[in-house]
Amino acid sequence: MAWFETWFDTPYYHILYNDRNYEEAENFINLLVKELQLSPPAKIIDLACGKGRHSIFLNKMGFEVLGVDLSKQSIFHNKEFENPTLKFGVHDMRNPIIPLVSAEKVDAVFNLFTSFGYFEDPEDDKKVFRSISESLNDDGFFVLDFLNAKWVENTLVPTEKFTKGGIDFHIKKKIEDEHVIKDIVFSQNGKEFHFFEKVKLHTLEKIGEYAAEFGFERQAVFGDYHLNDFEENTSPRCINIFKKKKGFNQD
Repeated sequence: MAWFETWFDTPYYHILYNDRNYEEAENFINLLVKELQLSPPAKIIDLACGKGRHSIFLNKMGFEVLGVDLSKQSIFHNKEFENPTLKFGVHDMRNPIIPLVSAEKVDAVFNLFTSFGYFEDPEDDKKVFRSISESLNDDGFFVLDFLNAKWVENTLVPTEKFTKGGIDFHIKKKIEDEHVIKDIVFSQNGKEFHFFEKVKLHTLEKIGEYAAEFGFERQAVFGDYHLNDFEENTSPRCINIFKKKKGFNQD
């Protein structure tokens, strides 16, 4: 199994990242919705939704939301928050999304918090863009919130140690073959665990190439969750706003 098929479905992933900033996330969503001029009850897919913090907040704002993620454990957790306008499902982002939404296209797809770049084969990356394009109405928006490769290179800390939930996580990071690789080692109840994360350092140009191939035009690029301008050397994020071209049909 690929690293993301195992690591994301463990309780340890959520323990390590249990300090997600919910206030920052909600402020970001508010700014994003305003930037896109989206109004309820527009339909939104939260692609790779994790434990659903963005999906739930968007739904509270009045949007009809489908949150999908490969992690069965995360989706099981999210099911308790479902209502007539908020649904969750297990889904591999490389596959068509439309069957999950009753063949009805949506107004926006959000892929947030570096939930892209996991696949070794570039064709798998293209499948993600294809499935998103097929899911969107004409003039629909695709938001890809990705890391900024240059900032990662400039700020990488080779070794770190975090204590979360009574567990000491020992983390090593390196850049190898245009990927950032994070080795995660810890022990619990006398048992040693070793996981890793591996994310492709896609450049702004490569993301733009994939997008153009599947009928998207880039509208803006922001460098952080306050939607400040993107600066290649100093921005921590690379938040792409794409709009699907009217009348685009895939061969």
